Amino acid sequence: MALKPWYTVVTPREDLRKNKPLDASEFAVHLDHVREGRAPSVYQDPAEFFERTYLTKNLRDLSAQVVRRLSGIRVETSAVFNLSTQFGGGKTHSLTLIYHLAKHGSAAKGWKGVSEILSDAQVNEVPAAETAVFVGTEFDSVRGRGGDDGTPLRRTPWGEIAFQLDKARGFERVKAHDESLTAPGGDVIEKMLPAGRPTLILMDELMNYVSRSRKSGLGAQIYNFLHNLSEVARGRNDVVLAVSIPAAELEMTAEDQSDFERLQKLLDRLGKAVIMSAEAESSEIIRRRLFDWQGVPAEARDTIEEYAAWIQGNKESLPSWFPVNNAQEALRASYPLHPSLLSVFERKWRGLPRFQQTRGMLRLLALWVAHAYREGYNNVHKDPLISLGTAPLEDPLFRAALFHQLGEERLEPAVTTDIAGKDHAHALRLDAEARMEIKKARLHRKIATCILMESNGGQSRAEATLPEIRLAVAEPGLNIGSVDQCLETLTDHCYFLNAERNRYRFTIQPNLNKLLADRRASISSAQTHELILAEIQKLFGRGNKLEPPVYFPKKSSDIADRAALTLVVLAPEQTAAEPATVTLIEALNREYGMSPRVFRSALIWAVAEDANPMLDEGRKRLAWTEIAEDTTDLHLNESQRHQIEDHLERAERDLKEAIWRAYKNIFLLGPDNTMRKIDLGLTQSGAAPSLVDLILSRLRQEDLVAESVGPMVLTRYWPPALPEWSTRAIRDAFFSSPKFPRLLKPDALKDTFVRGLEGGLWAYVGKAGPERFEPFIYKRTLAADDIEFSADLYLISPERAESYLASLSAASLPMLAPEPTPAPTTPGGTIESPAATPAEISTLRWSGEISSQKWMNFYTKVLSRWVTSAALKLVVNVEITSPTGIPAGKAEETKVALRELGLSETVDVIRKP
Repeated sequence: MALKPWYTVVTPREDLRKNKPLDASEFAVHLDHVREGRAPSVYQDPAEFFERTYLTKNLRDLSAQVVRRLSGIRVETSAVFNLSTQFGGGKTHSLTLIYHLAKHGSAAKGWKGVSEILSDAQVNEVPAAETAVFVGTEFDSVRGRGGDDGTPLRRTPWGEIAFQLDKARGFERVKAHDESLTAPGGDVIEKMLPAGRPTLILMDELMNYVSRSRKSGLGAQIYNFLHNLSEVARGRNDVVLAVSIPAAELEMTAEDQSDFERLQKLLDRLGKAVIMSAEAESSEIIRRRLFDWQGVPAEARDTIEEYAAWIQGNKESLPSWFPVNNAQEALRASYPLHPSLLSVFERKWRGLPRFQQTRGMLRLLALWVAHAYREGYNNVHKDPLISLGTAPLEDPLFRAALFHQLGEERLEPAVTTDIAGKDHAHALRLDAEARMEIKKARLHRKIATCILMESNGGQSRAEATLPEIRLAVAEPGLNIGSVDQCLETLTDHCYFLNAERNRYRFTIQPNLNKLLADRRASISSAQTHELILAEIQKLFGRGNKLEPPVYFPKKSSDIADRAALTLVVLAPEQTAAEPATVTLIEALNREYGMSPRVFRSALIWAVAEDANPMLDEGRKRLAWTEIAEDTTDLHLNESQRHQIEDHLERAERDLKEAIWRAYKNIFLLGPDNTMRKIDLGLTQSGAAPSLVDLILSRLRQEDLVAESVGPMVLTRYWPPALPEWSTRAIRDAFFSSPKFPRLLKPDALKDTFVRGLEGGLWAYVGKAGPERFEPFIYKRTLAADDIEFSADLYLISPERAESYLASLSAASLPMLAPEPTPAPTTPGGTIESPAATPAEISTLRWSGEISSQKWMNFYTKVLSRWVTSAALKLVVNVEITSPTGIPAGKAEETKVALRELGLSETVDVIRKP
C-alpha cells in the first residue's frame, strides 16, 4: 500500500508554504519589541501567539504560579523565577507568554490553553498587572533611553523599570540613583513599585548587559539591584520578578563566567529555578511553531502503523536506544517528522557550543520544512515523513544555518563535493546511476546527509553507526540491504567520508579517495595503456593450451599463416561494437601479407566490449601503486597505510576482473565464410581457470573446437572426388575450412589416422610410381609418431587398398612380410659393424647420401623394420642449396614444419656473397 506523502496530510505555516520562512532573528522573541508593539504578528498578537505555543508541563506550571502570585496567592508559588531551558519553547518565549497574560488580564481567558492555566492556578481569571521589561541586549547605559522624546533620560535598569511601571512619577523616585549609577535600596524599590496593584517585572539577557557595563561599575550595581528587588518582591503578595540571565558559554570571558555564577546563585537562593522544556515535549513545540497544527490527523495512521511494523520486523538491525516496542508512540509523537530527526539534536547536538536550542533550530527546521514542502509538490517526492536524510543541503541558506549551529563552516567543501550543493556531488551522481528503487528513494543522498547530521554532533567521538543510518533512511517497501550497498558505494567514492568498522563520519579532512583522485589525474594515458596491454598478455598467457597468442596485431603479416589453432587478441581500444574493428578482423583473417591466407579457420579472435572500464581500473591501480610507494612522504597514519594495502590488492583484482568482463567477444570464421561473433555473456574470473579456458569451453559447447576427431568424422568429410587424400591436405583442411571442427592440436589427427588404419577404414601409403605404393600400410598397427603430415603420403579408401592388394602377389608387398637384410654395402655409403657372427652384433651404423626421391623408400625398406625391434637413433644432416637463392618464405615454412614435428627450429642460414 502506497503511503500518503506528509505534505498531503499536514500543512506547514503559510509563510513556509510560500517559501518565506522567518529569519532566525524573528524566531527570537524581543520583549522590548513586543512591549513597543513592533514585533512580528506571531509574537505581537497574543491570541495568535497562544495558538502557536505548546504549553509544556513546565510552561503551564510557570504560568499558573505567576497568575496565582499576581492574584495575591502566596501558597505554592514564588515571587522570583530564574528561567533556563533545554530545547524548545525557550526562555524569552516563556517571558513573552506571561507578559501577555499580565498585560491583558481577563481578556486572556479566551486564548488557547489559558483555561488550563487558570485551572492549574485555581483562579477564575488572569489579573491585569503593571508590567516592566528590561532586555540586556537592548538597553544602553551610555546613551540612555529617552531625554529627547519628552520623557526623562534613563541610564540604568532601575530607572527604566521605574519609568515603565509609573511613567515620570515612578522615575522621580529613583532619579538620583539613576544619575549616580547606584542601585537603589529596598525602601526606594518599595516606593518604586505601584502600590496595591499586581506587578510583573521581566528581565531578559541580563549577562549581556553585565558584561558591557562592567567598566562603568554598573555590572556590579545590577547584582545589588537584583538582590534588593528580589527581597522586596518576596515580601509582596502580588509582585513577580522573572529573570533570564544566560549568555552563550562559548562567548563568555572568565569575568563573565564569574558574574554569571554569582547571579545564578543569587536567584537560585532567593527564587525558583524553572526549566522551560523537557525533551519529550520538544516535538510538540516544533509542530506548533512550524505547522497549522491541530494534532496528529487520522490520515497519518497508516504511515505510523506501516513504519512501526517495519521497525518491529527489522529491530535486530536498528540502534538499541530506539524504543522499538513503543515505535508507534514515538512515531505519533514526532509525525510528520521522523523520530531520528529530532532525536539527533537531543542525543548529539545539544553538546555543541553554538547549538541554539530554540532560535537556531526553529530557523533550521523552518527552512527544512519549507524546502521539503516545495520539493514534494514540484518534484513529486512522496516521502511519508520528513526524515533526517531530506535536509536541503543544496540550499546555501540552509547550509549556512546548519554550519552555524555546528560551529564548523569548513564543512562546506565536504558537503558540496560529496552530498549536495553541486550538480556533480558524489551522492547525487550515484543516485542518478543507481537502479530504479535506489534512484527513486534518493538513497545515496539520504544516507550521506544522515551521516553528516549524525557525525557532527557534540559527543566526544562524532560518528554515525550503521544501525542509526538504517533507522534514519530505510522505510517500508525499501530493502534494508540496499542501505548497506549504498554505504559501500559512498565509501568508495566520497572524498570526505571516513569509514571504520561500520562507523561513518564526514570531516573537513580529505580521505584516501581524494588522494586517489588527485593521483589518478597525474597518471598519463600512455602509462595506463602500457599497463593494460601487459595485464592482458598476462591473463591470456596463463594456462594457455594453444600456441602462444598473437597480441594486438596491426597488419596481417603479424599473424603467421599456419595449420595451428591460434588465438589473436586485439588491442583494448579495438572494440566489438566498432564497425572498423570487424572490418579489420575480416581483412587480417583473409590476407597474409600480399597473399591470401590459407588457414583462415585457424584464427580465433578475442575482442573487447569496452576499453573504458579497463582503463579506469588501470589508472586506479597505477595511482594506488604510486601512493603505496609514497606513504612516508604523505605523512599517513598506520590505519591509512593498511587501507592503502587493501586498496592496492583490490585494485589489482578489479583490473583483472575488468579485463575478464571486457574480453567477452569471440570472432571466428563461420560455415558461410563470414565472420561470426560469439558473446560469452557475463564473464568473471571464477568462471574458468583462465580466459583461454573459458573461450575454449564455450567453443567446445558449440562443437567449434575439438580435442580430437574419430575416424568416422574423417570418412564423413572425405571429398568424393578424391581417390587419395594427402595427410598434409587432411590436416590443412581442419584449419582452413570452417566446415571442419578446429583441433586444439594438429597431431590429434595422427591418432585418428592410426585408429582408421587398425579398423581398415583406409590405408596409409606413399607413391613409388604410377601403380606402386611405398609404404603401404593397411589394417596394421602403427605408432602415431610414425605418421607424417606430408604432401607425398596419403590415405586411400579401403576399396582401393583391397584392389591394390589383389593386383599384386604377397611377395611384392614390402610391408606385409619382412625382407632379408640387404647387402652390407650400398652405392650411397657403408655399414660399419664388428667382425662377428650375427648373434653377437650389438650396433649398426650407416652414413651416406640419399637422393630426396628415395627418402621415403629408405625409411620403408631400411628403417621401418627397426622401429619396434631395436633402439633406433637418427641423426640427420640436411643441406639445401639453390643456385638461384632460397626465398625467405620457404625458409620460414621449413622452421614451421620443424616446429610442428617438435624438433629444433634452429636452421643455419648462409647468405649469398
